[in-house]
Amino acid sequence: MSTYHPTLKQLQYLVALSDHGHFGRAAEACFVSQSTLSAGIRELETLIGVTLVERTRRVVRFTRLGEAVSDKARRVLREVDELTDMVRASGKPLSGELRMGVIPTIAPFLLPRVLPRLRRDWPELKLFLREEPSAAACESLQRGAVDCVLLALPYACGDVETARLFDDPLFVAFARSDDPAGTGPVTPDAIDEGQFLMLEDGHCLKDHALAACNRPELRAGAAMLGTSLHTLVQMVDNGLGSTVLPEMAVAAGILEGTDVIARPLDAGRARREIALVWRKASPRERDFRLLVESLREPDERTG
Repeated sequence: MSTYHPTLKQLQYLVALSDHGHFGRAAEACFVSQSTLSAGIRELETLIGVTLVERTRRVVRFTRLGEAVSDKARRVLREVDELTDMVRASGKPLSGELRMGVIPTIAPFLLPRVLPRLRRDWPELKLFLREEPSAAACESLQRGAVDCVLLALPYACGDVETARLFDDPLFVAFARSDDPAGTGPVTPDAIDEGQFLMLEDGHCLKDHALAACNRPELRAGAAMLGTSLHTLVQMVDNGLGSTVLPEMAVAAGILEGTDVIARPLDAGRARREIALVWRKASPRERDFRLLVESLREPDERTG
């Protein structure tokens, strides 16, 4: 009796449909037409003799078995990726494709500084970047959509290996006319909870700022939420309140062209730790360790 084995392409189509919940968007993610993706999934259902997806005009709904099959397919595809990684790791270090997730409070400030260095040190590396908030980036790592993530710690990212790059101190930013400290650091009790501006949920910097200030009322009293650090700076510049920024953003010039100033936050945990994380037991660990050395600041490379 012959047994039908699904093709990897059919499993990719099924997982993409599960991820996106829409045939058109799943097809775009797979770089095929919607009819090709739909036909591939129908062929899979026909050959295994079960319905995996219930189709209506407005809704794509997976059957209970379809959900189980798509979860298993996701694990199979991840194993295939790791097999490919294992072969690649046996060749030249840091060569070929590598998919790295980066959170938005790091990407625009660190990458312009380190990418030229990476291109110089590892010319055969094809680095694909995916910018996502911390929660989404860690989810992408766990399901194999990215190979590693440039993250700010502490943050619970699952069962991962971690390599520290450097510390990133936190600063308080406020309009020059509201300067509470003159020239020195700002203590948490100088922050007005009624005018404190924070990032939306999903950004780990929000939790880092609240933990450093150790004032629970700041979360409840936050006046507004911003979608990015640049948005928060514009809000501060327009007199809407104060916020917390990482040093790397200040050093990269995020305050240029504004009447906003930033002073160090004087608190026990007023920093975040920038790190590279990857799945445990990844066959590309050697590549990630080399990547860490290239991403580290020069004065951190012996640490």
